[in-house]
Amino acid sequence: MRRLFVWGFALTLLGVLSLGVAVALAAQQLPDFEKIKNTQSEQMIVVRARDGTQLVSLGPSYGKWLKSDQIPQVMKDAMLSVEDRRFYSHIGIDPIGLLRSVAVRVQQGRWKQGGSTLTQQLARTIFLNNTKSFTRKLREGVLALALEWKFSKDQILELYLNKVYFGGGAYGVDSASRKFFGHPGTDLKLEEAAIIAGLVKAPSNYAPTADSQAAISRGEVVLGLMVENGKVSTAEAGRTDLRKVKFATEAGQNSVRYFTDWALPQLDLLLGETDQPIEVWTTLDVNLQRAATDAIQRNVPSGAQGALVSMDRDGAVLALVGGTDYVTTNYNRATNAVRQPGSAWKLFVYLAALEAGYTPNAKVKDEPVTIEGWSPRNSGGGYAGEIDVRTAFAYSKNTVAAQLGYEVGFSSVAGMAKRLGITTPISTVPSMVLGTNEVRLIDMTRAFATVSAKGSAVEPYGIVKVVTTDGEVLYKREAKEGAKLFPAHVAAGITDMLQTAVSIGTGKAAQIGRPVAGKTGTTTANKDGWFMGFSSGVTTGVWMGRDDDRPVPGLQGGTAPARAFASFMKVAVAKRPVEQFETVATLPAWQLEPDDEVLMSGAPEDYQYVDDQGNLVPQQEDRTPRGPTDNGGLVPVNPPPAASEDFLNEATGKAKKAPAAEPPPG
Repeated sequence: MRRLFVWGFALTLLGVLSLGVAVALAAQQLPDFEKIKNTQSEQMIVVRARDGTQLVSLGPSYGKWLKSDQIPQVMKDAMLSVEDRRFYSHIGIDPIGLLRSVAVRVQQGRWKQGGSTLTQQLARTIFLNNTKSFTRKLREGVLALALEWKFSKDQILELYLNKVYFGGGAYGVDSASRKFFGHPGTDLKLEEAAIIAGLVKAPSNYAPTADSQAAISRGEVVLGLMVENGKVSTAEAGRTDLRKVKFATEAGQNSVRYFTDWALPQLDLLLGETDQPIEVWTTLDVNLQRAATDAIQRNVPSGAQGALVSMDRDGAVLALVGGTDYVTTNYNRATNAVRQPGSAWKLFVYLAALEAGYTPNAKVKDEPVTIEGWSPRNSGGGYAGEIDVRTAFAYSKNTVAAQLGYEVGFSSVAGMAKRLGITTPISTVPSMVLGTNEVRLIDMTRAFATVSAKGSAVEPYGIVKVVTTDGEVLYKREAKEGAKLFPAHVAAGITDMLQTAVSIGTGKAAQIGRPVAGKTGTTTANKDGWFMGFSSGVTTGVWMGRDDDRPVPGLQGGTAPARAFASFMKVAVAKRPVEQFETVATLPAWQLEPDDEVLMSGAPEDYQYVDDQGNLVPQQEDRTPRGPTDNGGLVPVNPPPAASEDFLNEATGKAKKAPAAEPPPG
């Protein structure tokens, strides 16, 4: 026991001496106060529009450095109450807090309660990262002891309150105060200090810019801890109502942030890991973004939301609006929301029909039909009898779409949608032809852009190049030629019908004084309104509706969404030459001459579609040629084999097969 005690004491002494040497060496190597004060963390990202205009600067915002005596005492009390109540009594590591953390670990089987002191957090913020490992924790402890050795408590607290991250890009209490409350950190009140102090635990979740209610709830927890620690009286806390705190609005960050929220995550795929300050040049047109925002805000029905996506002919996103107000709600309805597209989905039904052999002039019957127990009705309740495909599309006849979908196959319609870039799941029940599958606005806009590109695949993109502040090019987009997704005669036919839908059909409100092709979409009980269309190489999609999916009185695709489309497109194409659509279809030989010689050439070539990951893959569906009959229906036109079986057997020397025995009667 004596030897054990001696060796234990010796090893403990050796450990203490080793730790002391490590702390002393670390303290000697620490930068001085001024150098630490001037260091910055995190990456700065400047986002520019296509013309070089700065859209937004993301990353660290440090505000004004506040000296210890400039920081309100209430801010210090709030921070120490929630993060480190024994700050002035420990040496950088809090043994009591550490033991409590270990006890919770033993009781619950996982680390639930952190034991880091404010000084340890400062060491991690300045010198380390958030990697959870024993080595990092050990280094953090040594650096914390070194900081306490080299600097006073007031200096450490000053560094912490000016360096810690509070969310929303704000570092330090002055930056947080200006960003969240609109005034300097020297003017912080009790309720504001409580909210700011509560953000440190999870800045991304509690920051008022992310969730104001979460910030208030967390602030109330801090206020309770201040009462518990004797920093605020119970009476004073009772008079403090955090729900009355007014948060500052973000000026100049509104609509553009919908675009940057969509585009900037793509940097992870385009760049390797880098912490250099960078400039991101995007496809966004500032004037068009302003026009898009105005078009949505002026036309959206009261109580509803709206979204808009506009693409150039190569997929460059010119404008993107994800809601009526980014500050109120940053949910991006243009890229994230999934909603039923209504009759806008008929694009895929009629594309499949055209590819199968229909033409815009083919005759169809608008009459009551029942398919697998489902009986669709037209919007007005009436039926027009025999009409052509073009008219059925222009007036969005549901019964005709149902018949076409049934005849070409619902799986063919789904395949066409996938081919053109729809990434959401697709059900092939009969009602799918009327747009009951949920889609994203950006995907639908991509599909219509493919039609505008005469069948060539279009991939939406928002980043043109990325450079460092020194001018080094880290990424530059290369022009890509899209794969052909359907033939030219199909593109001409559907464009003909889309143009008619705007000229005389349900989309008349989308007219802008030059050729426009488009389609309306309205869902059951007026819950969603869509207008999708293109003109002069610009394709734009508009959606309107409520986030809670409740009906919007009077909302139809041909009303507010079509008007918003027209308002925006008048600006978008103002400086572009007028372009006439190619609507004269040169039909393939198999469709023009259904004789044996032509039919022996087989079906049209297979095309490609876009899978859930956005990759082009071969179309595997049956592409057997079909042609319109006199009554407008579809019947298979199956081509015979290139040579008879007898001829092939004779040519290859194989014995002729004996005829199959007839089954016995009965």
